[in-house]
Amino acid sequence: MSEKTRILVVDDQTVVREGLVLLLELLPGLDVAGACGDGEQAVAMVAELGPDVVLMDLRMPRMDGVEATRRIKEAHPDVEIVVLTTYADDESIFAALRAGARGYLTKDAGADEIARAVAAVRGGAAQLDPAVQRRLVEAVATGDRPRRPGRDGLPDGLTPREAEVLALIARGRSNAEIAGDLFISEATVKTHINNLFAKANLRDRAQAVTYAFRHGLAG
Repeated sequence: MSEKTRILVVDDQTVVREGLVLLLELLPGLDVAGACGDGEQAVAMVAELGPDVVLMDLRMPRMDGVEATRRIKEAHPDVEIVVLTTYADDESIFAALRAGARGYLTKDAGADEIARAVAAVRGGAAQLDPAVQRRLVEAVATGDRPRRPGRDGLPDGLTPREAEVLALIARGRSNAEIAGDLFISEATVKTHINNLFAKANLRDRAQAVTYAFRHGLAG
């Protein structure tokens, strides 16, 4: 894709925000559309600037990153959110993913990790920091069981094929890659995704990743 990905940087710490802007401007294929210091400004700037991706902090004054993510995704579903935060606790992770974030990185992420996350969410995949993935696995280990097992022992009446597709989504695979892995057409992949999203009441791929880990279906 020759066209640059336009990014909005949202962080309440001026030094961090300005540092991220300088870093992102050095990366090929990325263009910083703007920067701001709280969620309220972020919602307004997304409407004004139309970025492709928002790099979103979580703990901010006036409106936090979770609420800002929720409002942005409701008003602009094509805008992708990558959380970049100090926090990797269960509450922060699940709240952000439920709100619609597709990427979740901690602030020790390097430039290459940020670039990979931006590319992944633009391509329709999820990108989670390894520490975040570990927290999701731990959440499964400590307790959440499938809600409504079906005849095949799968939650919410998922078919075995839908569970396979879900596992590949959890691994960050795109629709085209899933089609290749399962030797089916991309249209069939989309049908399976639509069906499993409807059955499990999922809104997007980030929620699907959380669901897969929670129910032990991440492969």
